[in-house]
Amino acid sequence: MSLSNRFFLTCGSVSMAIAIGYVMQSSVEPDPRTIAAVPMTPAPIATPDVASPMQLTEVAHTSALPVPPEEARAALDLPSMPVRTVAASAPTMQPLAQDQSQPEFGAVCEPEMTARPSVAGMVRLDIAADCLANARVTIHHNSMMFSTVTGVDGTRTLTVPALSEQAVFIADFGNGMGAVAHTEVASLAYYDRVVVQWAGDSGLHLHAMEYGAQYGEKGHIWFEHTGSAEEAAHGAGGFLTRLGDPELEGGLRAEVYTFPSGTAARAGDVDLQVEAEVNTQNCGRDVSAQAMQLNDDGTMQVQDVELSMPDCDAVGDFLVLKNLLQDLKIASN
Repeated sequence: MSLSNRFFLTCGSVSMAIAIGYVMQSSVEPDPRTIAAVPMTPAPIATPDVASPMQLTEVAHTSALPVPPEEARAALDLPSMPVRTVAASAPTMQPLAQDQSQPEFGAVCEPEMTARPSVAGMVRLDIAADCLANARVTIHHNSMMFSTVTGVDGTRTLTVPALSEQAVFIADFGNGMGAVAHTEVASLAYYDRVVVQWAGDSGLHLHAMEYGAQYGEKGHIWFEHTGSAEEAAHGAGGFLTRLGDPELEGGLRAEVYTFPSGTAARAGDVDLQVEAEVNTQNCGRDVSAQAMQLNDDGTMQVQDVELSMPDCDAVGDFLVLKNLLQDLKIASN
């Protein structure tokens, strides 16, 4: 598609506010690292305080290209606004549908979950719930949430980016059953980490342009070229982790970008941006999401985003949001 097919329009307003809150993790004992689950009733998630939204009108709207050149993907520069630094933020996400999988009558159901640290500040989670086969489960960790499903045997293994060194994970089956696990992730201090999370088919994607990379080039990290945790562990570049089952209706999903700032082989910049692809599920509707960025001191910067998508005749096009996340400045090690 030629550049002459590129066009711009004025979309509805984009409202962005700062979500604040906290997640209590100090009460978790460091040992044992595996905590047997008990029936649980998750506490309601606090609704974050929302600042007065800013009205934006200049939204860049570009036609879709398989690998669009930089000039074909005009960006929306979000206005500078204060960001409150908080220990964590409880995201406001749409509620999950009630899980229909229930333990058999009379069955003793005690889901269990273990957590073990892995390479590049990652954590391996193993869930075992024999009486909850093919059951929907939501994983909570330091304000990040995503939905998945157990297998036919009630088990599920996941690899999840840690967002705190003393990492606590909760598996919530939505029926009063759940499990909790804790582990220490000492290597997290060597990594920068950013998260974009949403519910349903929002069309959102997180992009990282390492060391000046352009779209489609080596160093452009996104869902079609995710990089690897193994390379990051050697300081060679960042990687993207996709969380959540895309087949679940209204499921919670997230993309997490990780860069080894503490072990990077060379100095440079990593440009971060978020794109929203117009699709048949989000066209003409408002899309809500949350962006989170882990600071060096372990605190989290959190921003809520609400984006009015173009009408359905723009399916396949993109809205590009820059300045939603802070670019990374990398020093050589």
